[in-house]
Amino acid sequence: MAKVVLDIPDDVRAALGVPAGELEPEVRKELSVALYQRHVLSFGQARRFAGLEYREFEALLADRRVPRHYSVEDVEDDRRYAATGL
Repeated sequence: MAKVVLDIPDDVRAALGVPAGELEPEVRKELSVALYQRHVLSFGQARRFAGLEYREFEALLADRRVPRHYSVEDVEDDRRYAATGL
């Protein structure tokens, strides 16, 4: 797994309104939504990168009014998720 270190200036972190301990998960969510919206990541990839469960990421996209798009991988992810019975 590649690791990226991101230096965020204090004034930018303060503007985000996110406590320091919650910064990484929030940045991951934001980046995941942006990359999904630009069709760079599939739903499954973006969801995993955000660290969210299927329904959590689906709700995040709905909150942001980001329409779903389906790739072959998305269909397979949906099929696997449906098989879990959750």
